[in-house]
Amino acid sequence: MRVSQVKRNIIYSIATVTAIGCRGGAEPDAAQGGSLGGPPAMSVEVAAAKTDTVVDAILATGTIDAVQAVELRPEVQGRLTEILMQEGREVAAGTPLFKVDDAELSAQVEQLRAERDRAIQALQRTRELIAQNASSQADLEEAEANARSRQAQLDLLEVRLDRTLVRAPFAGAVGERFVSLGDYVNNTSRLTTLQTVDPQRAAFQVPERYAERLAVGQRVTFRVAAVDREFSGTVDFVDPVVRVPARTILVKARVRNPDRFLKPGMFIEVRLATETRPEAVIIPEDAILPLEGATYIWVVSDDQASRRQVELGVRTPGFVEIAGGLAAGELVVVGGQERLYEGAAVRPTVVERIASGSVMP
Repeated sequence: MRVSQVKRNIIYSIATVTAIGCRGGAEPDAAQGGSLGGPPAMSVEVAAAKTDTVVDAILATGTIDAVQAVELRPEVQGRLTEILMQEGREVAAGTPLFKVDDAELSAQVEQLRAERDRAIQALQRTRELIAQNASSQADLEEAEANARSRQAQLDLLEVRLDRTLVRAPFAGAVGERFVSLGDYVNNTSRLTTLQTVDPQRAAFQVPERYAERLAVGQRVTFRVAAVDREFSGTVDFVDPVVRVPARTILVKARVRNPDRFLKPGMFIEVRLATETRPEAVIIPEDAILPLEGATYIWVVSDDQASRRQVELGVRTPGFVEIAGGLAAGELVVVGGQERLYEGAAVRPTVVERIASGSVMP
């Protein structure tokens, strides 16, 4: 009897504990999160999709070219008697730069002037004789031809005399001098170089697949490592010929250079704007999830996460354009995507991504 009483007490105690446990589990603790019997809600960081102006651009590298550049050579041979230029200085169009010895040509010009004057006097006497019927029409024609011939010879020699002074054909900066005073020069001798300084040209090549997107008037921005600043210009030339073997198209843009920072030969990194979209949808780039050749994002609505495939557009530092699959104002997950699954309950915290990459809650 005593053993049976002990067994009955143990069974009663177990039943009491079981009943108490069942009553305690009848109401789930809201602090655990989730629906009845479901997992707890996960904390995630979300950012709102925004609209902004996006510029679709082609990236390329190139160089700075002068709009005009020339190697100056004399048109008349002789010895250099004067050097009137200074290397590196800017000059106006028509500025004298070099002087070739003109003593012989000057003497020949004086001689021809005298012969021209005698021919004119002879023509005048012949006309007077014709008026007096003392000369023939043939004599008059010969005198006129002789006067014109002497004048033409004089004009030609005066042009040669004038060209003993080598002038700047356009305004620009004079380069290195290749001759010295007293050198004998001819039309094959390099004297110096001359190139324009303002404006300059940014020349670069783009792959032929962008041929339909190139047009005169497009805006170009570029950076020069040597100057560490950004410049902008306008496309004024698109080569109609594709260059082989690289299959590229040469593009040139005119760029203002009032401060003389840009110099021919400088290496540049170019951004050619081909299209501007003022109402593009952009999101932080850390919301993007590439998977099996497609691109996805997690979108939060009513505290639930759903995965959505999207199309990407232009990328900028820290942000990416969504070309399709998302509307402005929708919340995308930018932190905590690792544990998400379709329909997962979430507790979103809205954050603001800024261009520097930091996070502003």
